[in-house]
Amino acid sequence: MSYTLKLVSAEAVSDTDRAAAEKRYRQALEAALGDAGLVAPVWAAVQRLYAAYGDSPDPAALTDAEREVLESWQAAEAAARTAAFGPNRYLEEAYFDLSA
Repeated sequence: MSYTLKLVSAEAVSDTDRAAAEKRYRQALEAALGDAGLVAPVWAAVQRLYAAYGDSPDPAALTDAEREVLESWQAAEAAARTAAFGPNRYLEEAYFDLSA
């Protein structure tokens, strides 16, 4: 299962910088999840969790398996944001749109 990734930013970003940030994000996300082939299915599972439990699910309401999937995604996404933007960047101004 493949996925697409796009940097969305209110700031003007050159094509070169956009591509580099997307590459860093993709590489970190895939490394944190363990394989590129896991990104789309884990993202789809997380989207189902958000649909069922809301945007900030209460960990106590999740099964152990659901909690593990959500925590794995959240850790991978945090690592990917840091890889793409650096640890001290204000992240509200840009984000990555992922679709599977």
